[in-house]
Amino acid sequence: MSIKFLKETVKDNTLLSVIDKVINRDRITSKEGIYLFKNADVSYLGVLANFIREREHGNKTYFNKNFHIEPTNICVFDCKFCAYSKFLREKDDFGAWELSEEDIFEAIKAYEGKDITEVHIVGGVHPKMGLEYFKNLISKIKEMRPDLHVKAFTAVELDYMSRKAKVSYKECLQILKDAGQGSLPGGGAEIFDKTVRDQICKDKCTGEQWLEMHEAAHSVGMPSNATILYGHIEEPKHVIDHMNRLRELQDKTGGFNAFIPLKFRNGNNQMSDIEEVSIVEDLKMYAIARIFLDNFNHIKAYWPMIGRKTTQLLLSFGVNDIDGTVDDSTKIYTMAGAEEQKPVMSSEQMIALIKDVNRQPIERDSVYNELRDYSETELV
Repeated sequence: MSIKFLKETVKDNTLLSVIDKVINRDRITSKEGIYLFKNADVSYLGVLANFIREREHGNKTYFNKNFHIEPTNICVFDCKFCAYSKFLREKDDFGAWELSEEDIFEAIKAYEGKDITEVHIVGGVHPKMGLEYFKNLISKIKEMRPDLHVKAFTAVELDYMSRKAKVSYKECLQILKDAGQGSLPGGGAEIFDKTVRDQICKDKCTGEQWLEMHEAAHSVGMPSNATILYGHIEEPKHVIDHMNRLRELQDKTGGFNAFIPLKFRNGNNQMSDIEEVSIVEDLKMYAIARIFLDNFNHIKAYWPMIGRKTTQLLLSFGVNDIDGTVDDSTKIYTMAGAEEQKPVMSSEQMIALIKDVNRQPIERDSVYNELRDYSETELV
């Protein structure tokens, strides 16, 4: 279905107005964003989101070659949706882990000579792993692999680090940048609205603090990603409020690389009584994100969480990035029942996944410089 055909067939005046705004590159309002959630058919949303995606990126679909290190799942916080963390008193329980520096360095050494461009470091908020520890860790990683981009620490981890070290957010981030950290992931955002946040993650940093941390990162020249956790107790108004705050900060700093919706998974956590939303709701979430976040260049589907088949579908609903090879090195979503219980894809598999839906596979670095176009690559 083309956007022209859509305009000829839609009768709803608000939906027609949104079409015109998308065509003319005008910004939709928060009120219109909420209206889309409540009144727009998924096919309508798909046409608009794909129109924007192809106008900005054509068929290009980005991925990178990365792996994750999760130093620990011991955490001082008690997020109701988390199937991953353990309190310090549970450190001897089955399922708890705390990597030593040597364990981490061995994980880095395992990729020596391999075509990997990024290490992604996130974990629980461990009371004994502070700013000095991580500064030294990053310095040593960069000594071992100067070419490796270090994307590390959620705003939640950084907030705890900075408070323990008694430094400002900006000072904390400058210390880490000077040690060799290149960017921030988007984790810990969840939902900014206080009423929802109080119910699902009351004791972690606030939505305002998350935004303040990312603004501080951008101010020291460290780009970041942004996320949302959707599909639990939130309402459309909370989702649009969340995205509007991100859009306003992006207007101010321009420091966000990508937006990544993360689907709530109900396995092995304190919110297991909440049913997961359908694939249709997934498609709507990503499409509306692409329509609403007009100043974000990239919308990413994190394939280990959402699954390969849904990821392919999402490439027609506004998504132009599918993250990286991951190499079975993350447990954060698999422990909560994500689609991918062994999250690993070779470069060849990622290229095939993208090509199978007639998109153009582009390997990127962590800040979206294009490294290689695999469009003409023959897969064996």
